[in-house]
Amino acid sequence: MAMAGRLRSGLPLLRRALTVGNPSAAERSVAAKSILCPSVSNPEFARNYASAAPVKEQKVKIPLTMFGVSGNYATALYIAAVKANILDKVESELVTLVEASTKSPTFSQFMKDHSVSADTRVKAVIDICTQAKFSDITKNFLAVVAGNGRLAHIERMSQRFSELTMAHRGEVKAIVTSVIPLPAEEEKELRETLQDILGQGKKVKLEQKIDPSILGGLVVEFSQKVFDMSIRSRAAQMERFLRQPINLDGN
Repeated sequence: MAMAGRLRSGLPLLRRALTVGNPSAAERSVAAKSILCPSVSNPEFARNYASAAPVKEQKVKIPLTMFGVSGNYATALYIAAVKANILDKVESELVTLVEASTKSPTFSQFMKDHSVSADTRVKAVIDICTQAKFSDITKNFLAVVAGNGRLAHIERMSQRFSELTMAHRGEVKAIVTSVIPLPAEEEKELRETLQDILGQGKKVKLEQKIDPSILGGLVVEFSQKVFDMSIRSRAAQMERFLRQPINLDGN
């Protein structure tokens, strides 16, 4: 909640950024370097870099293979977050940003507006992330996304990133649709049943959805399968049965 409040308070920075003129080419070069390679832009680091011992590259095992633009961005962010050991924090920050974009028409419009220059987009995103006290990993990632004109896809990137973090933690999502929220005891029983199906080494992450149109019962989406136990489904089956022709000859 506190992070969301800080993010909302940073929205005025977005409006101010939209009215600022474009920086020079030299300024853009320095800004890009400081965003993508902050350590290299530090003069002290640059002086000592030649004499420093080479750093052993940490290998990160990617739990899921992602495809498409959003998948590529999510994978790059996952690798950076794992190396920095802040996977949960980055995931939370992305979710906060997406939620803020859905609640603020100004922010949402800004993310979809391709007429805004890349420099303005980057500056606005950095200002907002700083105000929200996001990690450097998230801030730099969003700056690259903004600079490449991909902010409109950030929600999908966030979803793909969450898929990676869930796989990393050994979690499997189960979506349960019902007419009303499940009582705590029924939710516990369902979770335990699904956990037994999964076995050890995996953990069920239950997500509830409310849909009065199913009339009653449950629809469970789990491990790429759908178990439809709704009254709507049973009524449809009954209707199909009643529409079948009756054979009065008994043959």
